[in-house]
Amino acid sequence: MSHQQSSAPRDGPGDRPHGAASDPLPPAENPADGAVDVPADDPARVPADEVQIEEVVDPTTVRRAPRYRAFFTVGIVLGLVVGLGVGGAWLQSDAVRGVFKPGVYFSVILVTCTALGAAVAGVWAVVADRRSLRRR
Repeated sequence: MSHQQSSAPRDGPGDRPHGAASDPLPPAENPADGAVDVPADDPARVPADEVQIEEVVDPTTVRRAPRYRAFFTVGIVLGLVVGLGVGGAWLQSDAVRGVFKPGVYFSVILVTCTALGAAVAGVWAVVADRRSLRRR
């Protein structure tokens, strides 16, 4: 602990200044009651375990990293939409007549487009992440 004790003797409770460590807190500020009424603009009255955000976080150093899950979700959904379009167009074409099971080919087209969409989204997320690091 970093408390330093004075070697000077204390005479009694009347010699301590108001608000010393051993004085009980007023009822509105007593943590045992569960109600702490501390004004936000008075930093001297902020409890020791709470800190002002402005003192801890510097908005110029906040990193704006991309959310990879969002990138991959958008990539997969767009890949599905493109796969449905390409597969549907292929099913409507004359090339499907010579194929034994066109549903299998449609599924392969759909899965391939979905995987490509996820891969492109992953590359896009990594590029966005690199750009967020470069700005720092």
